[in-house]
Amino acid sequence: MSAHHEVRRLVDTGGGLIARCDHADLFGSIAWLVRRGELVPVLPGVYCLPDLVTVPEIRMRAVCLRHRDAVLVAGAAGRVSFWPAAPMREVAVAAPVAIADRPGFAFTRRRIPPELVIERLGLRYTAPALTAIDLATFECADAIDIALRTRATTLDRMYEALRLTAYRRGNAERLRLLIDSRNEPWSAAERRSHRIIREAGITGWEGNWPVVVGGSLYYIDIGFPLLKLAVEIDGRLHETDEDLFESDRWRQNALVADGWTGSVSRGG
Repeated sequence: MSAHHEVRRLVDTGGGLIARCDHADLFGSIAWLVRRGELVPVLPGVYCLPDLVTVPEIRMRAVCLRHRDAVLVAGAAGRVSFWPAAPMREVAVAAPVAIADRPGFAFTRRRIPPELVIERLGLRYTAPALTAIDLATFECADAIDIALRTRATTLDRMYEALRLTAYRRGNAERLRLLIDSRNEPWSAAERRSHRIIREAGITGWEGNWPVVVGGSLYYIDIGFPLLKLAVEIDGRLHETDEDLFESDRWRQNALVADGWTGSVSRGG
């Protein structure tokens, strides 16, 4: 097999990527394929097939190949872990040394504690606990809500991530958000409802209270266990998603049969 064919084979088996530093004996062939336009640089020394150069996953894998101690953070980390639709304008990367930004990438000099780094399938990214608090702000607490709803992490782990990354700018707001999340909201509508209930001084309730009925596990948005009173927070999704609408009706029937009563609050 020629060296050119070997490079093509390595690119195919590498998911469309190749790092020059891993194949010193193939420098010439890699350069030849770049000149022919069969490979294009994603980052210096890391190449991919032309039609893959703007694919976010390729960019994320490329940065982990190029900078072996770099860690994906924020939206990039969210997309490869618990939040596939996490907002991401650029691939955000933390590294222990300063790295110049490049188009499509944003590098920050920052050391991530090893216990908050996950390595999987050629990617290094922050654990969901740190990713969630990195992404969350009071204007958009979705990251915390989604992390809790998907069981990607827990409030205790998020508090620990905050402790391990102390003295960062914005940590005061992150702490306030975690306190605001103490009843574990799973959506913005639930978060607002929890805040209203707490401000009204109402007690005896739990957010997303688990109930087992007929061998099935259900979560009540806001449950008063002693009263068997359920408050459900309906959003627009319930009105537009027919499968979810039907599922909710079965769920409601099961809870009523088990002795629960309640109401539905229309969310945003």
